[in-house]
Amino acid sequence: MKIEFFHDVLCAWAYTFSPRMRSIVKQYPEIEVIHRAFALAPEKNSISDMFGSKESGRREILNHWRAANENDDEHRIRADLMEKRGFDYPYSMPGLMACKSAEMIGGQNAHWDYFDRVQMAHLTEARNIADDNVLLDCAMDVGLDMERFRNDFKSDRAKNAVLSDMQRAYALGVNASPTIVVDGRYKMSGAQKYGTLKTFIEEFLI
Repeated sequence: MKIEFFHDVLCAWAYTFSPRMRSIVKQYPEIEVIHRAFALAPEKNSISDMFGSKESGRREILNHWRAANENDDEHRIRADLMEKRGFDYPYSMPGLMACKSAEMIGGQNAHWDYFDRVQMAHLTEARNIADDNVLLDCAMDVGLDMERFRNDFKSDRAKNAVLSDMQRAYALGVNASPTIVVDGRYKMSGAQKYGTLKTFIEEFLI
């Protein structure tokens, strides 16, 4: 079974869902997970465009953080900490391109490890994941080849890999993060609880 896991580094709901997907793969090691970028805010001005202003966007997004924290099994999401930060709320592309760079270096497992680390930096540590130094710190933390990462994470190759995933999302009718697609046909969206996810996956296991 192949599961395409569409997610964005900004997405608090993906942060709650990723550990549940890891538990599924641990229980069913025959499952292959393919990580796909799904940019909720692809441009620097996306937050302002969506919410009317950077400030309005930040307030609304932090309300989503609080709701997602109630869903999170370990309540790791720190909206209170992010409220105190002075930087603009980040946009998707730097972190997603960095995830693709991790994938180029170490495959799908490296993508997943790096994605989870960037999400921790964003949602638990309330760091600016549009800052190159934060992305480099996360790469070091998960043990990536730093010379290769520095060369790749802002490259056209990484950007094109994100855009290719977005085209794949469009082709499959994916319009939310997180979304999983089983064998290119069966889709489930949202930060579903482990039991719901397990029941869904087991329908398609042979």
